[in-house]
Amino acid sequence: MIEVLLCSVVTILPDFLFRRFVQGKQIGREITLYSVWFELRYGITTCLLLTIALLTLILYFHPSTKSAISFYRTVPILPEGSGRVEDIYVGFRDKVKAGQRLFKLDSSEQEAALETARLRVSEISALLEAAKTDLAAADARIQEAQSAYQQAVDELDTKIELQRRNASVVAVRDIEKLQNIVEGRRAAVSAVLASKQSVEAQISSVLPAQQATAEATLAEAQVELDKTVVYAGVDGTLEQFTLRKGDIVNPFMRPAGVLIPVEAGRQAVVAGFGQIEAQVIKVGMTAEASCISKPMTIIPMVVTQVQELIAAGQVRGSDQLIDPQQVTTPGTITVFLEPLFKGGIDGVPPGSSCIVNAYTNNHDLLADEGLSTSKWVFLHVIDTVGVVHALILRIQALLFPVQTLVLSGH
Repeated sequence: MIEVLLCSVVTILPDFLFRRFVQGKQIGREITLYSVWFELRYGITTCLLLTIALLTLILYFHPSTKSAISFYRTVPILPEGSGRVEDIYVGFRDKVKAGQRLFKLDSSEQEAALETARLRVSEISALLEAAKTDLAAADARIQEAQSAYQQAVDELDTKIELQRRNASVVAVRDIEKLQNIVEGRRAAVSAVLASKQSVEAQISSVLPAQQATAEATLAEAQVELDKTVVYAGVDGTLEQFTLRKGDIVNPFMRPAGVLIPVEAGRQAVVAGFGQIEAQVIKVGMTAEASCISKPMTIIPMVVTQVQELIAAGQVRGSDQLIDPQQVTTPGTITVFLEPLFKGGIDGVPPGSSCIVNAYTNNHDLLADEGLSTSKWVFLHVIDTVGVVHALILRIQALLFPVQTLVLSGH
């Protein structure tokens, strides 16, 4: 309607003035309800054509959409494992801080595993101390075996020397017996040395490795025990947190509730513009929004990001081929907008639906001295007609309460 009125000022009105003051035709005589089309046909036709052109310029270069929502992310409250609730530390719809305890699951099994791991570490430590004692005992056995071996060697050398001086003094059998004793005691020395090396290997390698494994098992058991307590990941408000002691919580089937972050939906508005606007929507464009939850208010915004892909064209791996005909509804260009001023969307609840207008700005192009006159005029016209869209948005903002409370019939 506004576009028709604006166009009629430069088309129908001049045509009427020409008929009235040049041709002398008056309303009610020559110009009546039945003859108005014939008398003002040039102005009416030009008005319709100009209105269509104006609407096209406005809707293309200053796009608008009603598909704008302040999306927000929720955090499901889930433990890493299933179990029965033992303690609850917060209440329904409490405000929590990051790291605050929410609830605790039954941890008897995890506590038993932790105690077992702790006893295993103590056992390995005791074995290590016993091995050190065995090492000292092995040194003593080595000294004893070496002494016995040296004594046998000395006796053998004495018998051999006596036999060399007088063969009849020492029997050959005695020498052979002593040689066997020396060999046996040499083997005993090797055995105790090997026993000491085994104890040293236990102390230096085997037991430390077992101790490290036991400590890792202890740490793992502690982690599993810590998992029975669920903490808040971010600052926020609990919603639908109806958990009670004795409830079974399963991360796949039954979450404990939902945590709404403090910043959820308070930083940006996500809008979906028609695909025909893909070449117009640019980062840095100024925009305005009017949300249903905050009527009669215009929020200045700026385009901060334009999604390069259209969500309707996404595919997932499956055993069926994709037919483009299945996509019956064309997707939209996803645009992210943030308030132009700090606190611009304060008072707008997260999840609110909004109407968004984006405005093309040709200020930089108009500053180019080499711009042709025709293009200069065209760009000025584009920037000027944006006022019409801004006016329409303000009218919609004013009519929101009337449409919602009166005309909707609710």
